[in-house]
Amino acid sequence: MTMSWTPTPHMSWISQIPPAPATPRIPRNDYGVLGAPPALGAWTPELSVSVVIPAYRAERTLPLTLAALARQTYPGHLIEVVVVDDGEEPMGSLPDLVPPLTRVIRPGSGVWGKPSACTAGAEAAGGDVVHFLDADLVPSPEHIEAQMRWHHLADYLVVLGHLSFVPGLDQVPAGEVLAAIEAGTLDRLFGDGMPQWTQRRWDETADLREAGLHAFSVTVGATLSVRAELLRAAGGMDRTLVLGEDTELGYRLAQAGAVFVADRAARGRHIGDSTVMRREQDVKRHNWPYLAERVPAFRWLRDHPHRRYLVPYVEAVVRVADASFEEVRATVDGLLASRLPDVAVKIIGPWGRLDDGRRSPLDDPWLDLRLVRGCYEGETRVAYCESLPEDCAPVPFRLHCPPGWAPSRGTLGSLVKFADKHCLGVVSVALEEREPAGPPEPRGSSGAPGSSGPAGLTGQDMRSEIVHARLERTAALNRARRCARGSAAGDHTDLDDLVHEMFGTVWVAGDTWGLVRAEAAATAGRTPRKVRRRPGRRPPAARLRRIAGMCGVARLSRTARLLLRRLRAMVSPG
Repeated sequence: MTMSWTPTPHMSWISQIPPAPATPRIPRNDYGVLGAPPALGAWTPELSVSVVIPAYRAERTLPLTLAALARQTYPGHLIEVVVVDDGEEPMGSLPDLVPPLTRVIRPGSGVWGKPSACTAGAEAAGGDVVHFLDADLVPSPEHIEAQMRWHHLADYLVVLGHLSFVPGLDQVPAGEVLAAIEAGTLDRLFGDGMPQWTQRRWDETADLREAGLHAFSVTVGATLSVRAELLRAAGGMDRTLVLGEDTELGYRLAQAGAVFVADRAARGRHIGDSTVMRREQDVKRHNWPYLAERVPAFRWLRDHPHRRYLVPYVEAVVRVADASFEEVRATVDGLLASRLPDVAVKIIGPWGRLDDGRRSPLDDPWLDLRLVRGCYEGETRVAYCESLPEDCAPVPFRLHCPPGWAPSRGTLGSLVKFADKHCLGVVSVALEEREPAGPPEPRGSSGAPGSSGPAGLTGQDMRSEIVHARLERTAALNRARRCARGSAAGDHTDLDDLVHEMFGTVWVAGDTWGLVRAEAAATAGRTPRKVRRRPGRRPPAARLRRIAGMCGVARLSRTARLLLRRLRAMVSPG
């Protein structure tokens, strides 16, 4: 789901500001390293913003939203407003009080729903930042400025505004709201209002700075701003969804390397109750099946032990190279047998060299490659590729595993759990040390693990190399790439250093995680011979006592005898 994105001539007046020369490195989601943002009204903005408003049956509230946007403290010449009319029939003319650069567009024929409207508005926008805003939200005068100041500090932030819910127009007439907007007395009219459910998460995580890997889960599309380039990189909103699209977008932005900022100064008042407030259980019933398919991080939605999902949790990569069919099969079979069910496997090899011409079946020089391709023809979790994309987003993890090494059923799940527990960006699993077959690869190359490749131990001992597997977190690698592009050195040399600085990287031993040679795995997996006992012969008593002691039976027997003695003493006469 990739968005076509072409700046429109309408926005030719806006200068596209390139990313800052030195991209700041934010660990996990702790944007506090950026320092305090500029004080409101005490800085000079440069970036332009396109405010995209999806409007469906919003005739009563849209004029209030537009009037509030016309009273923003952010410079008017840097604000464009794109209203996407998603109604069955075109809306009427706009009210008098609107921002100067406001226009109305219609989505394409047969297209409907908020995600499609937001996508149409983002495609038509030309600002450096895209700010999604609901048509029933009245932003405070400093709302846009409060969010935009963060985008001047880093180019991979997603800024969320602070929402509160106020009485609907059936209780407070639109005329009173409009008068309060023009007079700047919204606080007096509404007060603080009822906070949104996300505020509790903000309070618990220091405004998301301590939210770690799950900061994306509070993404609410009612007021959200993001750099246009980052939105494109993540693929934009999923048009196939009609609800829950903001959470799903937040997840994909996280995989693109985004950091989520909660700004309490970007206040907005939602007119009336939200759909979630009115029908929370119905919304969950509708959204959870769709989110389960698309957001692997919501493990609690994926409770089936065997089924597949639209977005896997782990993409495992096995490079054929010069490995035998048996070595590749042992590794792929081990990956497919994982207790972690949502795994997809990519086998990398020169598949284009295999033709259907006449050949000697048993003496074919490409026999092993043909056997690998034929072995998994009916396995939908396996794909054959000649090359590998730079990242596997929206899949959150990629595991590189050399052929000939077989993971146990619990290896993959344990590695992912370990990486999540410590918020690690890369876990490298050392398998064995061997003499190099050629010159070592440069450190940080995310090519084929198995030698000193991705995070190799080169430079210390040039006579040997480390055969290893490597688990990569997509969000960490993509953020590191973004920071590397914004630094003086844009090659892969510093990639692992950046991941280590922002997420952490570790080396572990393969045998402690159940990743062993295929031959050893086959031996360990053999069924032991059945021990036959002669009829009438009982196992030695010493052995039974030893087994019982291991199981705690002996300890329980002693406790039972002690209780029995005490019970007899209590009931005995005299």
